[in-house]
Amino acid sequence: MIKKPVTSFFKDYFKDFENYDEVLKSDMKINPTWEKLLSNFSKLGIKEITKRQENLDWLLAENGVTYNVYNDPKGLNRPWNLNIIPFVIDHKEWKTLERGLQQRAHVLDLILKDIYGKRELIKNGIIPHEIIFSHRGFLRPCDQIHYKTAQQLLMHSADLARGPDGRMWVVNDRTEAPSGIGYALENRFSTREVVPDFFNEINVKQPFGFFQDFNQLLINAAVNNKENPTIVILTPGPHNETYFEHAYLSSFLGYPLVKGSDLVVRDEKVWIKTLKGLIQVDVIYRRVDDAYVDPLELKGDSFLGVAGLLNVVRQQNVAIMNPIGSGVLENPGLIPFMNSICKYFLKEDLLLPQIASWWCGQEKERKHVLENIKDLVVKPIDITNRENIYFCEFLSDVEIAALKKQILAKPYRFVAQEKISFSTAPNLTKEHLEPRKVVCRTFAIAKNETYSIMPGGLVRVAAERKDMRVSNQKGGTSKDFWVTNNHKKINKKLHRYHWHHSTSNNLTGIENLPSNTAENLFWSGRYLARTLITARYIRMVLNQMSNSEFNKRDSDSESLHILYKSITHLTSIFPGFTGKNEENALKDPLKEIAIVLFDKTKVGSLAHALSSFNNSYYSLRNLWSKDMWRVYDMLQKIWRDFEEKDHQNEKKIIKLLDTVITKLIAFIGLIEESILVDQGLLLYFIGLQMELATMCIDKSRALLAISYEEDVEYEILESLLNSHESLNIYRYSFKSYLNVENVVNLILLDKSYSRSLKYQLNRIKRDVFKLPKRNENALLTSVQKAITEACDLIENAKATGLIKVDKNEVTRKNLESLLATLSDKIHDTSMSLTDMYFNHSDEQKQLVDQNYTL
Repeated sequence: MIKKPVTSFFKDYFKDFENYDEVLKSDMKINPTWEKLLSNFSKLGIKEITKRQENLDWLLAENGVTYNVYNDPKGLNRPWNLNIIPFVIDHKEWKTLERGLQQRAHVLDLILKDIYGKRELIKNGIIPHEIIFSHRGFLRPCDQIHYKTAQQLLMHSADLARGPDGRMWVVNDRTEAPSGIGYALENRFSTREVVPDFFNEINVKQPFGFFQDFNQLLINAAVNNKENPTIVILTPGPHNETYFEHAYLSSFLGYPLVKGSDLVVRDEKVWIKTLKGLIQVDVIYRRVDDAYVDPLELKGDSFLGVAGLLNVVRQQNVAIMNPIGSGVLENPGLIPFMNSICKYFLKEDLLLPQIASWWCGQEKERKHVLENIKDLVVKPIDITNRENIYFCEFLSDVEIAALKKQILAKPYRFVAQEKISFSTAPNLTKEHLEPRKVVCRTFAIAKNETYSIMPGGLVRVAAERKDMRVSNQKGGTSKDFWVTNNHKKINKKLHRYHWHHSTSNNLTGIENLPSNTAENLFWSGRYLARTLITARYIRMVLNQMSNSEFNKRDSDSESLHILYKSITHLTSIFPGFTGKNEENALKDPLKEIAIVLFDKTKVGSLAHALSSFNNSYYSLRNLWSKDMWRVYDMLQKIWRDFEEKDHQNEKKIIKLLDTVITKLIAFIGLIEESILVDQGLLLYFIGLQMELATMCIDKSRALLAISYEEDVEYEILESLLNSHESLNIYRYSFKSYLNVENVVNLILLDKSYSRSLKYQLNRIKRDVFKLPKRNENALLTSVQKAITEACDLIENAKATGLIKVDKNEVTRKNLESLLATLSDKIHDTSMSLTDMYFNHSDEQKQLVDQNYTL
């Protein structure tokens, strides 16, 4: 029996209380299912629990667990919110729910087969045809497509909430591309890591078996029962709200994460584009919505899908989970008819209750809705375009009148539901517990002739105490979902996930690297190098500006002006310190430098380079280690928190750049130890070295190609070596006064120095020759040829000839000519690399408009 200290945590818990609560009755008696958890809770105490919640928030942020909120002023990739207090259901109640969920998934599967098959439900008057044909989820091109699997609906998700009768009610069905299983798994891992004390003497059912079933489902779905099928996870990309989950499942299951541009249809089969060539795909676990998966037959302006995919499915040459067209089942218009459908197919009633619903396409039901609209919630039967849901009690008379007009104009488009106040569960909020409405998302996957149900699932919690709606997009949080059986002996043996040997990823090896992944790795290397070199160079100029010796000698002033101009040439942000703008820029050089640093709209700025890397970074998040996430998250925070008012404070900018450079170097080091060459590290190295070489050339052209007076040249050479982090190396190697010949030898021609141009070009050549050749008979690929020519040029160069200045000239023409040619060769190498390995399909166009008017 729980003692007084436990109930003391619920101070003011029932303030404004109107709902059924999962834990407490109005007389403060505690639900026995929650007793042991609350006992463990009380042993820790509210102060310690609050501290653990902070640790949990930190852990999720450090691990990069995010949820993208559209149009969020804080930007994408908002940290995932997990409340430390789990949601608990007893195993006896769960058994009842499990049977009901299996039945519901089975019924929906039969509906899906019927809708795109014989349509007996419509022919026999079980459901009105308008509910199906006026829903945008019904896709005519999917009609009469047959599948080899016993079930068509391979995955089903149901949102449940406890109704006023104390039973769990079905609120929504998710069938198109259900999300949440990855977040549910991460919730369990994080909760167990931060509060293992909660699990003491509680037998919480684990989801190990479900994920093994999930993995086996993907294998079994393969056409012709292929033993080691090629399985991919199709994502819309890093801007999708649940992209973290896509990357998480890719890493957890070991299957490649691909975008539509990674795949291509040839000969009525789907192929993944790799560095070596095309590899046939057998199974696609899609997280792209129905209408977007095939721009050839469906939404013609989609860039997320694969042109011709639907015909490959039609020919049974690829398995896809869930089937294209399954979004029609996400249809509240079906709810009033679900029990009749269940009786028609299974000769039994639904096991799980639903919200009382009235479809407005029927006269009697429409009349009831219009007369009682203030007490109802009105929904369109189709919310694929995020149409409004109307909580009519909160609408004004004018808004009610407008809604009634919509219903009368197209009654078949609307369904009304009883307003139900669902149950609440305790949420830790500011060192106390308060009730919040909860919705439980469950997951079912096809297994043999039935469905396997995930024990627990994803619990979503309302953002505020009085919120009616539960939505992550509206700022809601989540909970770990426990199914407990305290009558069964607790198994303390550590479970580990293990897959059958046939699930080994056959897309391994550099030759099988998806081309889009390769391209993102290549550009990640380039953007990282660009960010690092730009930050170092501008830091060097700022240090020169703040040097107390400056402005005391003419040479100092002249060398500073040269450095200012070099910033413009290095970043290509014109006019900058050049041309007609030079005089104005020199009046306030820090203002111009701030643009180069912080203006994200300027291509070449530090902010733009960071933003560009950020895009590639999130596209590859399934490859990054947790340490990399932590370092990059710190870098992002430091950059975001730098205030605009400090953009004119050179000391604070220098301090910022010091920190940014340190974090970048740490991140670069982690990349090299966290990613295998076969995972694409080779492409990252090529991109990194290519950008380092390009910027080395740009700096050298800006500072070495012109001959200056001795004092000015000394300052310029010292500045170049400082920006190159090579001054100490120079002193060690030459032990002499700075001169151009030695600097050229070190910065450009030293084949053993990792920061020299010759070393970088040879490193690129070495890595390029490790890339797979599309044509084994070709002597040299275009990529190999371009970089070999660059290496040959610099191999034959001599410093004495490069630094020569003709009489009456100030330009070192030989040096400028060599650097310009090498720059072109690097560009040619980059373009050839893109054409050979990253080439994506041209835009596909429909011959017939497939956008149907409803």
